Amino acid sequence: MSYPIIVKTIGWIGSISYVTAYLLLSLNRIRSDRNLYHLLNIVGALGLIVDAFYLNDYPNLAINIAWALIAFFAIYMKGKNKPS
Repeated sequence: MSYPIIVKTIGWIGSISYVTAYLLLSLNRIRSDRNLYHLLNIVGALGLIVDAFYLNDYPNLAINIAWALIAFFAIYMKGKNKPS
């Protein structure tokens, strides 16, 4: 089974997005209650979901689906709790 460059690239984008989110959070450049943090985590999760799906890596697939759902939920709740 060959490993298409597009799948590999999407996986790397996901990995870089996760690391960027964590680095920026650790350096106090972003806050965990901001959409940017959650969007970086969503991009990271989606990239690694594509990669894991292609490779049939089910534990990695499951954790990244959970990670994306948590980030989507956080953005949803933040919007829902916003004063009108």
